[in-house]
Amino acid sequence: MVQARCEMGSEIKSRDIKKYDTIVIGGGIVGLAIAEKLSSEGQTVALVERDKIAAGASYGNASSLAYSDIMPLASPGMIRKAIKWFIDPLGPFSVVPKDIFKTAGWLTRFFLAARTPRYLRSIDVQASLMHLSRDTFPDMLERTGLTSMIRNNGALHLYQDWSFYRRDLQNWAVRLKHGINYETYEEEDLHHFQPGLSKDFVAGVFVPQWQTITNPADLCTELHEKLSARGVDTFYSTADDIQSSGGETLVSLGSGEILNAHNTVLAAGVWSAGLSRQLGDHVPVIGERGYNTTLPKTALPEGYDKTLVFSEHGFLITPLSEHFRIGGASEIAALDQKPNYKRAKLMAEKATKFLPELSIDDGEQWMGQRPSIPDTLPVIGRSSQSDNIIYAFGHGHLGLTQSAATAQLVSELIQNKTPSIDIHPLRVDRF
Repeated sequence: MVQARCEMGSEIKSRDIKKYDTIVIGGGIVGLAIAEKLSSEGQTVALVERDKIAAGASYGNASSLAYSDIMPLASPGMIRKAIKWFIDPLGPFSVVPKDIFKTAGWLTRFFLAARTPRYLRSIDVQASLMHLSRDTFPDMLERTGLTSMIRNNGALHLYQDWSFYRRDLQNWAVRLKHGINYETYEEEDLHHFQPGLSKDFVAGVFVPQWQTITNPADLCTELHEKLSARGVDTFYSTADDIQSSGGETLVSLGSGEILNAHNTVLAAGVWSAGLSRQLGDHVPVIGERGYNTTLPKTALPEGYDKTLVFSEHGFLITPLSEHFRIGGASEIAALDQKPNYKRAKLMAEKATKFLPELSIDDGEQWMGQRPSIPDTLPVIGRSSQSDNIIYAFGHGHLGLTQSAATAQLVSELIQNKTPSIDIHPLRVDRF
């Protein structure tokens, strides 16, 4: 610790200030990956988490490394589909009616992002992020000795309606152009490939590149333990203020402590919007709520080792190390809105119709708020106020998948290296 008196926009009284190379705000998978990358390069790092490690969406997500998921949710024709979904409070994409005045601005941007030119640009950017993710995620696990937590099980996207399947094949053709291979199975071939499915399913698309993590909460816990062993300090507190001047940053914590570093990285998921707003950057981040039910391993017999994606219904079932997890859907609501666990219940009940051997007894329900931005792309880059404050948030459904890639890009920004991919489309002033 050093004694310091700093003036960065407002006077801070002389006191003990803890000094680091970089401060990372956010203890979810993205913040942990960034802290891991920087500490592996010899930086001293402070990690700030408002609650507990992986307290938000990183705790109970679908545990998928969804490298094939490059198609934005905001897509042409979305308005027509969304109107039908919005009036169904338990549909795959819904809005809490009493929150509409709080969420209307985000929804307007979402529909604007669905226009064809922006949609096509988003696909290209997402694909480049995914290529980088496929390279960097295994590297992170290798550095931390956690390679046993990754499973190469693939994902089977299932279809009950022939017309929906044929239309979606156009999206798979786009993915193929971006190097994402897949296999199609129809009728009896599908049921031979994955026994136990309802006979209502007529076709499936299998993606070998899709991987899963044995348990996302366990991954975050293990990563944090590795970081602590490296000397990364964790502060359990809110970050109330970020200031920057003369190539230095100060972060004031709700606990009363002040941290000093050359760089500060904001990777706090849905909570990033408030701090970025203080810095003059108004980022349209919303807590897009997802629900799931986690079941014991006995919920299904042997033979269900792939991730099964129910494409027409907006959810999936993932095999974890000791459980199965049924989850998905998108609910647009205010951050403080109470969860509607009927959504989790409905998904689980639907799943029993799709998988007749499934038992949903003894399930544990959960809701997490994904930090979603209307164009489905995260914000990765420098703040408008200071080159020493870097944003890394807004990954939506893809925080786990893109965590290590984001860490790589943040590291390159800090070192003033040319980023591995073009991050101009991810800049904060695109809004």
